[in-house]
Amino acid sequence: MATYTKDPDAIARLSPEEYRVTQQNGTERPGTGPLLDNKEPGIYVDIVSGEPLFASSDKYESGCGWPSFTKPIEPAHVNELRDDSLGMIRTEVRSTHGDSHLGHVFPDGPRDRGGLRYCINSASLRFVHRDDMQAEGYGDYLDQVEDVA
Repeated sequence: MATYTKDPDAIARLSPEEYRVTQQNGTERPGTGPLLDNKEPGIYVDIVSGEPLFASSDKYESGCGWPSFTKPIEPAHVNELRDDSLGMIRTEVRSTHGDSHLGHVFPDGPRDRGGLRYCINSASLRFVHRDDMQAEGYGDYLDQVEDVA
């Protein structure tokens, strides 16, 4: 079993935008994240710790301007915390081991897939293509990544 930690070296390699989002609870501008329109099969991992967060099979187009997922690939890797900043009550999503700010979860997702929308910043994620998952140590999750024909 891999261990995932808040890696100072990984933090030092973050771009200013990735640092602002993951370490300072920032939000990227809607429609700007490089993973927003990614349709490739694979998994999305924490950019700091590498812990698996979301699968491509759970990604959908919500129209909100950020990558959206119906559920985490590994619920134990996603912490949900009350966020009452900006004068509203929301549920913040952070990675468990990396403690990176990922985004927020909302109860307006697809009803037939659980009803949740994990609205996640591209800047907090690293995409690992299905073809690279085994080599990068994520082979255990291959069965959760659909085979896109």
